[in-house]
Amino acid sequence: MLLIDEFDKDYFKQLIDFVKSEYKSNTIYPPGKFIFRAFNEAAVDDVKVVILGQDPYHTPGVANGLAFSANSDQKIPPSLRNIYKELESDLGIKPPEDPDLTRWAKQGVLLLNATLTVEKGKAGSHQKKGWEEFTDEAIKRLSELTENLVFFLWGAYAQKKGEVIDKSKHLVIESAHPSPFSADRGFFGSKPFSKANAYLIEHKIEPIDW
Repeated sequence: MLLIDEFDKDYFKQLIDFVKSEYKSNTIYPPGKFIFRAFNEAAVDDVKVVILGQDPYHTPGVANGLAFSANSDQKIPPSLRNIYKELESDLGIKPPEDPDLTRWAKQGVLLLNATLTVEKGKAGSHQKKGWEEFTDEAIKRLSELTENLVFFLWGAYAQKKGEVIDKSKHLVIESAHPSPFSADRGFFGSKPFSKANAYLIEHKIEPIDW
């Protein structure tokens, strides 16, 4: 496993103790079985594209362990709606009504949040507890141990986190965040999906059926 040795480090043990106590005393998202879902859906050897998010959704019933994704019975979150708009503009794909991105994950799209848990109604509540160190290491190792991945770094936070990526081995696509507050400042029109597939095809890798 990509990060198995991280589990024995002191920071990770402290993080897990914190997370376990939070699940016992508060309402935490996503459900515990989905904390590491991004890694479970896309095995390291199968990863083709990495999309970095920040926090799980903190409203009831939405977070499903995949960045930007939501459970099928939920409304499409605003950032994802803009991602779908750009997908239509870029590739002509009609926006789905389903906010669940499992179909992407199963094709090798690692939908990774920087922080993997959050307290109900409290955005960012589990930041700076150790998750960022864990996911930084994941990105670093993916960069070092693989080649010809595509990284989508949307917004300043993701771009800062992606500074460890070796751009000589991988394609890094940077733009504004798809949030309604920033999508007009460079996310719309950035064409990440066609760029990603062109790069994968160029390197004889099966493209993503977005």
